[in-house]
Amino acid sequence: MKLIGTNVSPYVRKVRLMLLEKNIAHDYAIDAPREPGSKVAQVNPLGRIPALILDDQTCVFDSPVIAEYVDTLNDTPVLIPRNDVLARMRVRRWEALADGIMDSAVVVRTEHIRPPEKQEQANISRYNDAISRALDYAAQLLGEREWCEGAALTLADLALASALVYLDLRQPERNWRAAHANLAAWFERISARPSMRATLAD
Repeated sequence: MKLIGTNVSPYVRKVRLMLLEKNIAHDYAIDAPREPGSKVAQVNPLGRIPALILDDQTCVFDSPVIAEYVDTLNDTPVLIPRNDVLARMRVRRWEALADGIMDSAVVVRTEHIRPPEKQEQANISRYNDAISRALDYAAQLLGEREWCEGAALTLADLALASALVYLDLRQPERNWRAAHANLAAWFERISARPSMRATLAD
């Protein structure tokens, strides 16, 4: 199978982390949809990344669907609980929270790259406030636990880590570590994992 994406996309990072943690063989092809000559729209009608191309050329999109599919490919480890419906809900809720942080940060980024006179400051404030609330919620929910859900790594951890990497890239002035020491300590532990080191090295 082949994963199409870019190194800066937090949604792509989330999927890459899953593939790496589960040791699933795949090719990784960098293709930015907005660049001239991009072939993303030829495989994904939405023209978005990540896109996972299976061996029979089936295209799987978007990141929550890819995550769901990838987790069924083996049991080492199981990253989305299968037999506990409440634990499964909590992991998927963490993913939704992390994806919401990413979504909001992308909106803010899009506004900031517009000419200053065309930027919607109310839009920037609204989505930045959403990020702040989500970080507060994540920090409170995590507390002093080692993992976001249960006693082992799950998609919840990989999604949240991807969101925080993206904040470091696009909003370094936010300094979320100072506001949330427990998130900072958790992120430092997660960042030491080989999968994270591999994606951060690109």
